[in-house]
Amino acid sequence: MQNSALVILDDITDWQPYYPTQSTVTTDEYLLQQSSRTRSHILNLCGDLSYLSTGYYVSLLAEARGQRVIPSVSTINDLANFSHYQLLLTNTDKQLTKFLADKPQSESVRILLCFGMAQQPQLAGFARQIFERYPCPILWVEFSYQGRWFINKLESGAMNELNDEQQTFFGESLDNFSKRVWRKARTRKEYRYDLAILHDPDEPIPTSDKKALAKFLKAAKEADIEAELITSADFNRLLEFDALFIRETTRINHYTYRFSKKAEANGMVVIDAPNSILQCANKVFLKELLDKHEIPTPRTELLLSQQKIDYAAIGERMGYPVVLKIPDGSFSIGVEKAENETELQEVAEKLFSTSTILLAQEFVPTDFDWRIGILNNRPIYACKYYMARNHWQIYNHGSETSRAKTGGFETVGVHQVPKEVVKTALQATRLIGDGLYGVDMKVTDKGPVIIEINDNPSIDAGVEDLLLGDELYRIIMNDFARRLDEK
Repeated sequence: MQNSALVILDDITDWQPYYPTQSTVTTDEYLLQQSSRTRSHILNLCGDLSYLSTGYYVSLLAEARGQRVIPSVSTINDLANFSHYQLLLTNTDKQLTKFLADKPQSESVRILLCFGMAQQPQLAGFARQIFERYPCPILWVEFSYQGRWFINKLESGAMNELNDEQQTFFGESLDNFSKRVWRKARTRKEYRYDLAILHDPDEPIPTSDKKALAKFLKAAKEADIEAELITSADFNRLLEFDALFIRETTRINHYTYRFSKKAEANGMVVIDAPNSILQCANKVFLKELLDKHEIPTPRTELLLSQQKIDYAAIGERMGYPVVLKIPDGSFSIGVEKAENETELQEVAEKLFSTSTILLAQEFVPTDFDWRIGILNNRPIYACKYYMARNHWQIYNHGSETSRAKTGGFETVGVHQVPKEVVKTALQATRLIGDGLYGVDMKVTDKGPVIIEINDNPSIDAGVEDLLLGDELYRIIMNDFARRLDEK
């Protein structure tokens, strides 16, 4: 079975203006199919998507058959209910504001969007935002003015109602959206699944370097998966794939979370899942979660910017030095140490400029941190990350203009790690999920304590894979294959 999208049409002649393809079927043919082509991507191009119409049932049955369909039933219902409220436009899209400023306020303005693209190049950002919220092949957007511009109507369009110019635009938009539908496939081995690996080639400290990414691509093929590196620019292509693997630093208020959320909402296998990002990306959440389940961590207190803080009392309770952290920092960014009360107040006031909540934590000096890599509730690798030279953290970011310096590392077999370290790491990650995690820990006189849990742990060639080599990448890709098979 090929991985191309299946195009559903009211009438096969609706496709005459476009490139011939074997991927078109009529609504009747699709609805009467006995076997469900579970891996197909469905483009529902029916003209009528109203409730209980034939077009509605196409999307409904596609979802029941485990297929990914655009538009989904949820999107169809959202569009049907759009008239119950007005969607105010944000003032942040300057191109849209400029476009509407030239239009007479006494008349409505109607524009055509196809697959997240607009006929007007200056509205590209607006079109993409609408498509992310209402993924539908053809959308008509009507603007009206009542003191300010707002979207008065948002409704799906029909192919057979497009004029010649609009048909050309539709074809170009479809071409941009999913080249697999109408272009002849390359002669290549067909793989069972398609995996998108999201990365940022310009990230200063990537979670996987270029060599590691190449090893993931190779290991994917061995697991019968066609993997492709994608970037933030490929958001509209996401539904071409069966699974998503995020290999860049995740944040909640960031496109990595939006990719993860969209993938999960459309039934894709995704690591990191949105829930993992939400829980791991915020140290305040992790503190509460680990405290509730009595999993050992360094002594930690929350500091709120809106409350009066007794810095002297904090110093007495914690003992100096005191470590201050912003909730969503990574790679030692937003983590600072105060040696006395004056420094504690100065550092806190500086960090409060970026976060209304800080964590004050007792300082636990060690030569190295343990990193236990866990996938599907199993430890798969272990490393010792040593502190940067003449520094108390693994990463020494120094000045803003210099590159971050790191300490050395030692990769060891999981069987060589103290049992209590592995046991505590597994207890913590089971509270979050069965994804891929990197648990950072220190060993104290009282036993191991968890420093943080990374939902997107570093896997670099020659570091985390030093013992297992290519097998580490196979383990992760085989787990994707297992998850996809179970779907």
